Amino acid sequence: MTRLVLIDGSSYLFRAFHALPPLTNADGEPTGALFGVVNMLRATLKEKPDHMAFVLDASGPTFREALYPQYKANRPPMPEELRAQVEPMIAIVQALGFPLLRVEGVEADDVIGTLALQGAAQGMEVTISTSDKDFAQLVRPAASNGGSIALVNTMSGSRLDSDATVVEKFGVRPDQIVDLLALMGDTIDNVPGVEKCGPKTAAKWLGEYGTLDGVIAAADGIKGKIGENLRAALPRLPLNRELVTIKTDVALDGGPETLAPRERHVEALRELYRRYGFNQALKELEGGGAGDAPADARSDTLSVRGTAAGYVKSSGAGDEAPDAALSAPGEYETILTQAQLDDWLQRLRQAGRFAFDSETDSLDPMRANLVGLSFCVAPGQAAYLPLAHDYPGVPAQLDRAAALAALKPLLEDPAKPKLGQHGKYDLHVLSRHGIDVQGYADDTMLESFVLNSTASRHDMDSLAQRYLGYQTIKFEQVAGKGAKQILFSQVAIDDATRYAAEDADITLRLHNVLSPRLAAAPTLESVYRSIEMPLVPVLQRIESNGVNIDMDELRRQSADLSKRMLAAQQKATELAGRSFNLDSPKQLQALLFDELKLPALVKTPKGQPSTNEDALEAIADQHELPRIILEYRGLAKLRSTYTDKLPEMINPATGRVHTSYHQSGAATGRLSSTDPNLQNIPIRTEDGRRIRRAFVAPPGRKLVACDYSQIELRIMAHLSEDPGLVRAFESGADIHKATAAEVFGRKIEEVTPNERRAAKAINFGLMYGMSAFGLARNLGISRGEAQDYVALYFSRYPGVRDFMERMRREARERGFVETLFGRRLYLNEINARNQNLRAGAERAAINAPMQGTAADIIKRAMIAVDAWLADHRAQALMILQVHDELVFETDAEFVPTLLKEATARMSAAAQLSVPLVVDSGVGDNWDQAH
Repeated sequence: MTRLVLIDGSSYLFRAFHALPPLTNADGEPTGALFGVVNMLRATLKEKPDHMAFVLDASGPTFREALYPQYKANRPPMPEELRAQVEPMIAIVQALGFPLLRVEGVEADDVIGTLALQGAAQGMEVTISTSDKDFAQLVRPAASNGGSIALVNTMSGSRLDSDATVVEKFGVRPDQIVDLLALMGDTIDNVPGVEKCGPKTAAKWLGEYGTLDGVIAAADGIKGKIGENLRAALPRLPLNRELVTIKTDVALDGGPETLAPRERHVEALRELYRRYGFNQALKELEGGGAGDAPADARSDTLSVRGTAAGYVKSSGAGDEAPDAALSAPGEYETILTQAQLDDWLQRLRQAGRFAFDSETDSLDPMRANLVGLSFCVAPGQAAYLPLAHDYPGVPAQLDRAAALAALKPLLEDPAKPKLGQHGKYDLHVLSRHGIDVQGYADDTMLESFVLNSTASRHDMDSLAQRYLGYQTIKFEQVAGKGAKQILFSQVAIDDATRYAAEDADITLRLHNVLSPRLAAAPTLESVYRSIEMPLVPVLQRIESNGVNIDMDELRRQSADLSKRMLAAQQKATELAGRSFNLDSPKQLQALLFDELKLPALVKTPKGQPSTNEDALEAIADQHELPRIILEYRGLAKLRSTYTDKLPEMINPATGRVHTSYHQSGAATGRLSSTDPNLQNIPIRTEDGRRIRRAFVAPPGRKLVACDYSQIELRIMAHLSEDPGLVRAFESGADIHKATAAEVFGRKIEEVTPNERRAAKAINFGLMYGMSAFGLARNLGISRGEAQDYVALYFSRYPGVRDFMERMRREARERGFVETLFGRRLYLNEINARNQNLRAGAERAAINAPMQGTAADIIKRAMIAVDAWLADHRAQALMILQVHDELVFETDAEFVPTLLKEATARMSAAAQLSVPLVVDSGVGDNWDQAH
């Protein structure tokens, strides 16, 4: 069938501009949007459409402005960085051979709509490449003559090609999209809809009344405030419908049959690609295939002010459109006989490395039962070994114990490299089934995370779409969703094979793309090889060890918290003069701002007065009630998150609580934890310390806590090389007192508690980019006084000021900052025109090297301590990591040895210009040890 591709050029230009970091070529010319569009065009050409067009808006007014002068009146002018990329984009579009269309008096949408309907009428398979929801009104399934119209959004990979797909996304059919848009309005185009009518309400009305005319006719019967809003909007709804309807009868010089690809202008492309630094495109132009791309083409091609890998969101891949081979379907086998298993064991032994994945009946690795395993030895060549599917009529499967026994020598062979995606989960599951996996060499989640922690999500589905252009099978497609979702053990084995073998296959394909990129960036590869990968089995052991919990203590704390919550409720009712629901933001909003007339200093994204923690803190000095509400919320959170929840999380098989640590959870490299989240237990409050008392040592054992002392300030001293700060740490003085003595011109023994508190606020505030305004609020002083404090600080520690400015400058020039060990944090907003976004990126540029270095140091310490513990696991276990602290459970008589060896390895985890000090404590519970 003849294929016609219509590209919404305006949509992609703007989306690429906002999706990509502010890239530049060697001459400093902006290239980010251009880069994204060019890669999308190259991907389109690889599909070899019969006809195609790149459609742009023409300059000047359109018929819609004549109908409604305020149409698009609220749109800001095009940013200069984007305007500079329009002409080179047009030049590349034409040099690539794309027919370029711009028609005065109408929008690009109307030109595309006209050509799409003409093409479908001629029996063409029409694809509109866009991210604009308005085009959903044009979707047409295949007609009797074969003609069809589909939308493809290469930003997200979504495809709309039938009534069902449009209904699934918007809740209405394609023929109802215009009416939906008329009711909702369009803030981008300045078309006002029915106030408070979002997509769900509009879809609901159209479901009940069929059309916009039906909704208008029924307006008098629609109750409530939304009904009033509808009736108020009735006069403008017909105009709305006309404004959002794509015109499909534009007079054009030729039809879709005239839009055959033109011959490429190779010389012009060569010059343009060289000018803008598109080296991979140039290599392809000169005869090299996409597979010949340098491992990290971007490091060779661009003067970078943005992200380094996997940053082209518009094409779904890294620095180029995905190679077709990467997105091709695989050939998958189901292993049901011993002969098949023997064959695959041989293939796994012969493979240089292989990918594996486990399928289970639970997301909790400490409770999950193994249902099957999948393996891949080469892209597209994978198999699934079902072991515990149990639905009626299930085919005979190999005995699980026997199959695992056959696999055990291979999986436990440290000389046989293995790879996975978030493999820590699989290591847990296999360990609980008797296999201690060795030789776990690569993890695609961590490869992606180290390459660029801020680029995107690092789950398999997202990575497959981004780097391979591959749409994976989702779990819900084989197991259902919601209340009807079944366990994987009940999934038909044929379906399970497609899903599970694909997981292993895609893991190997991703590794083949990501690994060369890491190899091309030695500092990043070092972070991956020496920190992140060795940490995987360490975290798995810590999670498996778990921690002992005193349930009786938690019950007592829950009862106490409940009493105090009730007292807070009673006090709040007394202050308000009436009863109200403290958990209802709507009731709080009415009480605080409508009745008590307190100022709404913090707003929600929709402009309503906020009742979140920051909003209540901002007005807590003006009335007692906000402080009582904050107290109530704090108590409620502690009870629901910890004192009530922790007993429910005790594993029945181990009698302990097992948290899950996430290496890719924070962009700076810090570990996060869930189920339970141990990072957020308050340490500065008595209630938080009480919760730590419920983390206890078993009889005959002790808990030992080892905590880095002021590690980020020490890193600041090292990175800034400020003599005064270095001297203070070398002397072993109280750093906050030493700072206060410098700032206030006193002897250290004369520093008052308030002066030390001010110095501490400055020390930590500057690390997190706190302004004089923030410092003033923190200390309860005037902004001028706070500014004087900051000026005094910088006069005494000029190296800190110089370091902060250097970090801002490097971030602006390079687009990223680095930790001491080479981990990068990319700052996409560092050159943003929006001052707030830019200021936030600058704060991150200052803090990330310190916070990220601290994260690297404790990870290195965990690896070193775990290696020493290998010979002492009967005597001591590492059981928790929280911020800059490691917690151990140990035999009482082994405490002195553990303290000596653990603190020595923690102190040696980095060589700084100031001492790396570790504080430690011992107790029967975590609070005593801390």
